[in-house]
Amino acid sequence: MSYNSPFTGNVIQPTDVAYRSITLTATLQLTWPINGTTADDAAARIMEVSSSSSSYFLQMPPANQASVGQDALIRNVGAVSITVKNFGGAGTIITIPAGSSYYIYITANPTTTGTWGIIAYGIGSSGADAATLAGYGLLAIGQTLNQSQPVTTFSTSYTAVAADRSNTYVWTGGAGTLTLTLASTLADNWFMFIRNSGTGALTVAGSGGNTINGSASIILQPGDSAIIVCSGTTFYTVGLGKSTQFAFTQLSKAVTTGSYTLTAAEASNVIQKYTGALSGNVTIVVPATVQVYYIVNATTNAYTLTVTTGSGAAAVLTTGTQATLVCDSVNLYNANTILAGSTNISLNNGSVGAPSLNFASETTTGIYRAASGEFNIAILGVNLSTLNATGLAIAGTGNFTGGIFGGTY
Repeated sequence: MSYNSPFTGNVIQPTDVAYRSITLTATLQLTWPINGTTADDAAARIMEVSSSSSSYFLQMPPANQASVGQDALIRNVGAVSITVKNFGGAGTIITIPAGSSYYIYITANPTTTGTWGIIAYGIGSSGADAATLAGYGLLAIGQTLNQSQPVTTFSTSYTAVAADRSNTYVWTGGAGTLTLTLASTLADNWFMFIRNSGTGALTVAGSGGNTINGSASIILQPGDSAIIVCSGTTFYTVGLGKSTQFAFTQLSKAVTTGSYTLTAAEASNVIQKYTGALSGNVTIVVPATVQVYYIVNATTNAYTLTVTTGSGAAAVLTTGTQATLVCDSVNLYNANTILAGSTNISLNNGSVGAPSLNFASETTTGIYRAASGEFNIAILGVNLSTLNATGLAIAGTGNFTGGIFGGTY
């Protein structure tokens, strides 16, 4: 909407008042400086305003008495904030902090209140309006933007959201959970800091199938801390600090049958507990790295749990047993003398060149199992004795100092 001159018919704006200095001692209703206006409170294109109280408002003239694009630059030269409202105080256009300047202009004028556009014009004569520019993770100090890292303590489970960017959250409760909002919502480069200063484990979990370090969740023990970063599709930790007081973490994984390849994050758990009602033998494939594992086979049904790197020696656990396994990046060796909960020692089959039970100074001499139902003895990598259900076969000659008795020869 616009207005025409009653004399020429041309579109006109209200008569231009270039500058005005205003001191608010009460709420002030401005008017347009147009023909027929008798009030002295005209709105100027540039207004420097001060006020003794933030409860005093500066109210703009009716928007429907001016053309769209009618504007004003308002600078707060006082010590308190000034709220600029539309005509009659029906709504707030902008609140201007002390020392700041804002440029406002009419974008639609069907009513007296109209619609106003706003541009942060800066502070003083040339400074940027840092308070307007500051987003999540930033803090305006004077005319500068500064890194912000506020600290929040929490003791009940919480879901991290976009507004938590750059925040530090400190857990102070017992066992609890920090859930991460969808990575697609938080978007690439979102991050937060987390520390467990509580008395129990804090689980950090993704949502909607999102993973953290390749797993559905990670556990922070008391004293652990990390930076959590988002790629837009998944989450990672940076600088995951582990408390020396609580050095071990546990993986609890349900299995049924077949092969399961552990992720690096899963395999980082030294203690691993496997559960579930087995319907077949299970193979757990761990990364080819040097590691020690404490394995608990808490599954049910008469099947075995085999732990392997995919090559080399593997460890086999029956239901209800535990084992301490040493991995040299290829082989898995049982460090137990006897499996807890069982009454026997289980060995790998081994081979003639690498017997499963051998000597540290001569690893090619010992016992192994070459085939089903056989008990074999290797000497320096050569099979010299095979004992099976049909008898004993010895390669080479025999020297029997006590003689041979019994049987038929």
